[in-house]
Amino acid sequence: MTERDDLVTRLGEAMDNGEFEMFFQPEFNAEGKPVAVESLIRWRHPERGLIPPVVFLAICEDSGLILPLGHWILGEACAYHFRLVEAGWPGVTVSVNMSTAQFEDPGMVDYLRKLVSEFAIPAGALELEMSERTVMHNPNRSVEILSAVRALGVGVAISEFGTGYSSMSTLHRVPADKIKIDRSVVRGVHEDGNNAAICRSIISLAHGKDLVVIAEGVELSEEHAWLRANGCDGVQGYLFARPAPFDDMLRGLGSLPA
Repeated sequence: MTERDDLVTRLGEAMDNGEFEMFFQPEFNAEGKPVAVESLIRWRHPERGLIPPVVFLAICEDSGLILPLGHWILGEACAYHFRLVEAGWPGVTVSVNMSTAQFEDPGMVDYLRKLVSEFAIPAGALELEMSERTVMHNPNRSVEILSAVRALGVGVAISEFGTGYSSMSTLHRVPADKIKIDRSVVRGVHEDGNNAAICRSIISLAHGKDLVVIAEGVELSEEHAWLRANGCDGVQGYLFARPAPFDDMLRGLGSLPA
């Protein structure tokens, strides 16, 4: 049996065994206050330890496990909203990453509507995040889906933005609330003229559409300084916080004792 075959077999058992867990990485506004936490799934394999999503999500998509896993993640995100409220962060949004298969699943919006109703999720407390690639896979259908999502009071963030797809036309066509500039464009923005020009264009056009702009993958203080000086609304990256379990994330925000 190959390693992949073994993972496929074990993935089918992992949900029943409670081996998946959520990590969280905050987003901060220009004043340094947390405005959102991105939920990131990890697999706590009993023999291999903590496995990152890059190893198993593609297998989940190929095997059809991505849809039940995606439903579980959405439910967890709703539950963690209330844990944020209890911890004193009622205004912080919980963001959920969506794969292309999840996003285009015909039952996704209905399931989301069910969760919003059952959990009584207030408007703005939950956000769906999908890549520009996912949105542009079927632009017309994406507009329909995202309009329905926003009608539920759930925010929309387009991530990995500026990576070569029809970025500027995306801004004009797709109903969204937030743009997250891809880390490849943010990297070295303070000294890379090409990246700087791309970031300025994205920030300007996004603000013209009343969209919030977050820079992903910020690792250097020089990058952060440039982004603030050029009007970027917020940042996310290892410079500020790495993905961590919920309580560890709260300690990083100063909400729990060390």
